[in-house]
Amino acid sequence: MKKYLILCAGLCMILALGSCKSKESAYRKAYDAANANEGNTTTTTTGYDDTPVVTPFVETPATAPSVSDNSDNVAVRTEQNLQVVSGSGLKAYSVVVGSFSVKSNAENLVQRLRASGYDAQLAYNSNRNMYRVVASTFSDKASAVQSRTRLRDTYPDAWLLYYGY
Repeated sequence: MKKYLILCAGLCMILALGSCKSKESAYRKAYDAANANEGNTTTTTTGYDDTPVVTPFVETPATAPSVSDNSDNVAVRTEQNLQVVSGSGLKAYSVVVGSFSVKSNAENLVQRLRASGYDAQLAYNSNRNMYRVVASTFSDKASAVQSRTRLRDTYPDAWLLYYGY
């Protein structure tokens, strides 16, 4: 009985694989149809003009890009239960470059930031059980936005934190 099942399965597989082949005649029909649409011409023309295109060089004086203060449009997160673990203390607006649930990982980032010249601080949010690595802290939002923009070159996920005493 098993022999017949295996034999039938093999025959079905051979038939299935054999019927999947594309016929050369199908390709020939498509090729002939494409040639008929081109007007039955035996020589092909590209339709391109071989003359080079010369673009005139126009020199314009450089102008300084306009920088507008978009600090009002920048999103700010608020966290109430922050305790400074290490550092001099947080001001109203801080730039957070990392959030960690493991304290040693956060401390490593703080050390790297301090080695790079930042006054990095470590804060703990007990509600979320997260350590926030603060690269810089400011009393005004505009300065914090500028610092966050600079830090995003290295830390693309940097964000602003408003510490509501």
